[in-house]
Amino acid sequence: MTTPSTALLTDRYELTMLQATLRNGTAQRRSVFELFARRLSGGRRYGVVAGVGRALDALADFRFGEPELAWLREEGVVDDDTIAWLADYRFTGSIWGYPDGEIYFPQSPVMIVEGTFAESVVLETLLLSVLNHDSAIATAASRMITAAGDRPCIEMGSRRTHEAAAVAAARAAYIAGFAATSNLEAGRTYGIPTTGTSAHSFTLLHDTEREAFEAQVQSLGPGTTLLVDTYDIPEAIRAAVDLAGGELGGVRLDSGDLVALARTVRQQLDELGATRTRITVTSDLDEYAIAALAVAPVDGYGVGTSLVTGSGVPTSGFVYKLVSRADDDGQMISVAKRSADKVSVGGRKYALRRLGPNGRAEAEVIGVGGTPVHDDNDRPLLVELVRDGKRIHSESLEESRDRHRASLAELPLPARQLSKSDPVLDTVYEETPA
Repeated sequence: MTTPSTALLTDRYELTMLQATLRNGTAQRRSVFELFARRLSGGRRYGVVAGVGRALDALADFRFGEPELAWLREEGVVDDDTIAWLADYRFTGSIWGYPDGEIYFPQSPVMIVEGTFAESVVLETLLLSVLNHDSAIATAASRMITAAGDRPCIEMGSRRTHEAAAVAAARAAYIAGFAATSNLEAGRTYGIPTTGTSAHSFTLLHDTEREAFEAQVQSLGPGTTLLVDTYDIPEAIRAAVDLAGGELGGVRLDSGDLVALARTVRQQLDELGATRTRITVTSDLDEYAIAALAVAPVDGYGVGTSLVTGSGVPTSGFVYKLVSRADDDGQMISVAKRSADKVSVGGRKYALRRLGPNGRAEAEVIGVGGTPVHDDNDRPLLVELVRDGKRIHSESLEESRDRHRASLAELPLPARQLSKSDPVLDTVYEETPA
């Protein structure tokens, strides 16, 4: 089966710029593009990088086949010379970046693309769309995991977003620490654990709640999780324990005052001898609701709408800017945008996280022109992703999860607070020799 091309997942102006530079001879100028955020969206104290692996997968499929070229030709998007150039397109440059799971701050060079102007500029929209979405989800997920403490979170937002975005959101949430997803395609594609049992419709299908529970226990075993708030919760708990006994795996609460209900349900379960039965709560949870439930006897959370929409911050605000390019003599020079409120810093960047003697992060240090001066405690942040057009970076989601856990642990403690604030680390520029 032919892999779908990602080449038209882009904006028209990428190709019109390409056409103009092919005509005036600047298309082959060596260029450096940088993907970064000028600020952290939503007053977040840190951001989480996610989508790097997906972006590299998409880059591999960025090819203009005959169907794509025919459509461009029929629509008159670009001229024949540009179409001929696109027919042979292959990215031959290099890409460096923060890997999945890493923490980022304002101005962090999350991705650096080096190549000719032509081959680099056409990647702008694709890279931004992947990283803006996935990093927003991962940042929201990280905050939820922090609020949840040792209690696991399950991603269950597939029905609240685009079907393809749901799979990407499950991946991003897993990187940030979520334990499982309800989405089967995410399980198949990325190996994320999947979970799920029944909805209210299953109970309503049966003549009685007890009959529904009996059917589920017979099918899935006594270790299943029963949804107990369709009718009368105390009666449902009695029926559930009667059918599954002390082996009842869990109950799920999906409505009402979850703090009060969890306490009442925990007490009833214990009185009936189901002391090991877990309580999972759902119902439009976000990081603030999860934090409020810390005082309740809850064992886990299912999060949907808020997670897949970035908990009110659905994009990371990343931009993709030219920061260096060759002059007429082939020498690389810094270039930067100067317009009000949208200033960029020119020059190829290098980045590290400055750590104190206790291992706590103290600053995001960005060097322009060379690697910042640092000691053995400081941690370089950029990894090589693509070299001469060939992908050289690949890692498992477990490695990304471990990275995020370690990166978050080295931040100052205020990073875990949920209130809006300035970034927990300052970004510091250092002019360095190349």
